Amino acid sequence: MVDAIIVKGLGKRFNNYHPDRPFTIMEAALSGFRHIMAAERFWALQNITFTVSPGQMLGILGHNGAGKSTLLRLIGGVGKPDKGKVTVNGSIGALLDLGAGFHPDLTGRENAFVSGVVAGLTREEMGRRFDEIVTFAELEPFIDNPVRTYSTGMQMRLAFSVAVHTDPDVMLVDEFLSVGDLRFQAKCLERIAQLKESGCAIVLISHSSEQIEQLCDRALWLQQGQIMAYGEPKVVVAQYVNQMRSQTQQRTPNGSSQVTRSGVQLRMNQNRFGSLEVEITDVLLLPSLEINSGDSLAIDIEYFSPQAIDGL
Repeated sequence: MVDAIIVKGLGKRFNNYHPDRPFTIMEAALSGFRHIMAAERFWALQNITFTVSPGQMLGILGHNGAGKSTLLRLIGGVGKPDKGKVTVNGSIGALLDLGAGFHPDLTGRENAFVSGVVAGLTREEMGRRFDEIVTFAELEPFIDNPVRTYSTGMQMRLAFSVAVHTDPDVMLVDEFLSVGDLRFQAKCLERIAQLKESGCAIVLISHSSEQIEQLCDRALWLQQGQIMAYGEPKVVVAQYVNQMRSQTQQRTPNGSSQVTRSGVQLRMNQNRFGSLEVEITDVLLLPSLEINSGDSLAIDIEYFSPQAIDGL
């Protein structure tokens, strides 16, 4: 069986420029052509190697800035690597940016057709699948409104629905499931599972280690552009969580326990973590402990600061 995604020795380098870099020819001339060149270069990704087979799901973990989105974009053909090679066998369905490719002045219907044709479907094929796309996205009353009138969640639902109905061989998902209500997230996960069963190779970026452990066949942990661990999800997730916990404990100062107004005792590195520069010490729900979905909610925050805060 031929692998759907083959990444070998991948490296990507970016430039950092001076904050006073000129943006026009006039500004460059007036500044004496200073700060035009890059101040420094850094590697966002280095020596990345892995494969994803058809019907396999790879989960990618890591801090913000670890190189996860850069890696996904290179797999999707957005940009070129400075080292190594990326090979993708088959069509790609990519959810890299929310509503990427949508024109705000076009209607949801028009944007869906454009996105479907760009993904490789003919207009006739898109026409046959259009009703199913709209039904999945739950946008029937709004599909002929301009996309600029859509909420973030509505744009996400339309983009996701189009992507999963184009029968991709490879699916790239960048934190897309963090947008939208829980019911629709479950619907998306069910559809992704169906794609996987049909032989689609899936790469998923998620900050949820539980999600990657439950859904993925393999996991990859990135840190500062390099692979820290790659293999079984349970093993990789455990290594990732242990390091995150260790870093949090290192930032947690020693101190005495504290009792909240509700009687809960907070102990350092047991149920109280972090640098304590800002922390929530108690939560009180009024007038009762029950909140129903759809109820209005007001939040009052009482805070103490040992020093003055300008422009809170």
